[in-house]
Amino acid sequence: MLRHAIAPIRRYTKASHDVVRHSRLNSDAKILLLYVQGLPEGADPRPLSEHAGRLGMKGRAYQRAKQLLAECGYLHEWREQGARGRWVTEQLLANVTLTREEATGARAGEAVAVAPPVPPSERPPTVGGPGERTVGDSPPKEEEQEEKNLPHPPPEDHTGGQTPPDLAEAEGVLLSLRYVNRDLLLGVREARLLAASAAEWLRRGVSAADLRRALTTGLPADGIRSAVGFLRHRLVQKLPAARAVGAVAPAPQPERPATPPRRDLVTCPGPGAEHVFRPRSDETHCLRCRTATAYEATLQSRSLSLSERWRTRVQECVSGG
Repeated sequence: MLRHAIAPIRRYTKASHDVVRHSRLNSDAKILLLYVQGLPEGADPRPLSEHAGRLGMKGRAYQRAKQLLAECGYLHEWREQGARGRWVTEQLLANVTLTREEATGARAGEAVAVAPPVPPSERPPTVGGPGERTVGDSPPKEEEQEEKNLPHPPPEDHTGGQTPPDLAEAEGVLLSLRYVNRDLLLGVREARLLAASAAEWLRRGVSAADLRRALTTGLPADGIRSAVGFLRHRLVQKLPAARAVGAVAPAPQPERPATPPRRDLVTCPGPGAEHVFRPRSDETHCLRCRTATAYEATLQSRSLSLSERWRTRVQECVSGG
């Protein structure tokens, strides 16, 4: 990095390295401190918030800068109740860190004693004359090499490169637990460490869905600190009983009836434009035409029954009259 600096001859503010290079103060706190220190002597006393507002520092940025200045000893405040009962806040901003007692004294007009810089100590001369410098060869190549931080080697594969099906299925179940709960996120190496315990569940007749449900049901309400430890404990403690040697195999599920083949499209002879439909059995008309025919038949039967009732009633009235 190149550096170019010209010392100003006017309109400048002296800033201490303790302030500029302070590790705890952020940039807003440093700018606010230097801005207030650069005000002229006869400037009107204003609250620190107004000076921050002129710098465009508002809200959380101002509160954060004010907090850092107070914690580092640059800002001190006194809140007192006046004679008329009104509370007044007085602020003191210094360019050096002050204790509460020193700030109180500066507020009262007392001079603050600043410790002078300590000069470096002088070393006593070494007794005796100068000795000869021992010259040696460079260290050997083996000693010069530093220990390299290499990653851990991958786990050894004792199966000849082929993972057993039950271990592969158990590892897949363990890696899929992250989609049920984020606290159960496992790495590939962690899943391989638990795959043997999970595969034992599969050998004892537990399906992959039941294994996933057993590992993700009833999780702690306050979260899981270690997914590996939690799953290892649950795999061991909830391990189901082994199958008996002479256990009867479960009865096979009944086969579902075969779906009948789809029929070809046929033309409906009903009224209207020509249209086709796919019959389910031996229908000759489409569903819409059959519904319309049934509706017309129902209306016709109702009209006939109504006319018969009126005819019967008229005849009764005539015979009775």
